[in-house]
Amino acid sequence: MSNLKDLTWEHHKDAERQEFVKVLMSGKINPRLYATYLWNQHKKYDLLEAMAMAQGLLDNLIDIRRKTKIEEDFLELWQEKEPPVIVPSTRDYIMHMKEIMHDSTALMAHVYVLHMGDLSGGQMIARKAPGEGRMYQFATDKAELKEAIRAKTNDDMADEAKYCFEQSTKLFKELMELDIEPYLE
Repeated sequence: MSNLKDLTWEHHKDAERQEFVKVLMSGKINPRLYATYLWNQHKKYDLLEAMAMAQGLLDNLIDIRRKTKIEEDFLELWQEKEPPVIVPSTRDYIMHMKEIMHDSTALMAHVYVLHMGDLSGGQMIARKAPGEGRMYQFATDKAELKEAIRAKTNDDMADEAKYCFEQSTKLFKELMELDIEPYLE
């Protein structure tokens, strides 16, 4: 049994303590700010899921892929002609993913952090976020899917999982620095 959750606990908690998360959980987040978050997440998931599928890491993880659902959520909320900004941490994340693209252990650490987040805390976010929240809706048993993900993890993934949490923390900070009023007016 992997201790990955315990090994990454502090990084996980640090991400959850960010002001963006507080705004999001208030239920009063500006849809434009949330759509910007979704846009950045879409870029991450698009690359991660393509690389993970190429390695066979998503096999037997029924309904795990979120990229299309994130895009649908984004399109529901985004009213501007031009797409939102891609923040520096997202660009850094994409560069990092290209460096680890053939490392199935590292890629699985990212699936663990991002997709387990959608299956766990994402269920609370779904009730607070604007729009339909499709990215948090799963057509399969969530508990079984979590167990299937856990079965593919090991303690050697800790450093990469910590990196993923750190990038999420940076994303949350960068979103709060944008010239977007965080709360609905």
